[in-house]
Amino acid sequence: MASLLLVGLAAGSPHPTGSDPAAVHQEVDLIELNHFVDGDGREVFRQVIFYDWSNQHHRFHVRAWRLIKNENQVPKRRWNPDCHQCTWHDNGLLRQVSAPKMRETWTQQDPERVNRKLLPEDQRIPLFPIRTASQRQSENR
Repeated sequence: MASLLLVGLAAGSPHPTGSDPAAVHQEVDLIELNHFVDGDGREVFRQVIFYDWSNQHHRFHVRAWRLIKNENQVPKRRWNPDCHQCTWHDNGLLRQVSAPKMRETWTQQDPERVNRKLLPEDQRIPLFPIRTASQRQSENR
């Protein structure tokens, strides 16, 4: 019972206008806004899922996901350049993820969990790789 609405198809840019220069920024190939619904069609939760395209497997692989806790975390359309962007605060950091494509789905199966069967969590490319203390120090020099 997964309905799919493809919202955008234009190419994105590494640093979309409107992105905060103080933010940690990442790009993915697709952002999905998923509404997980129960058997009666009532929304149980919303999540945003970040995907990259796998040329090898000819499908999207999940990189990361987040529950939507407030409206500010819902992906927003940017026009210059044309992309979709999510922004949120995480442990004192402002994080931004942009993608040239976005889809919105209503499902009774969690797409992130389904995708785990195709690519286990421990094989995912981290959305924001963890930096060591020495890497952070060298970046600040």
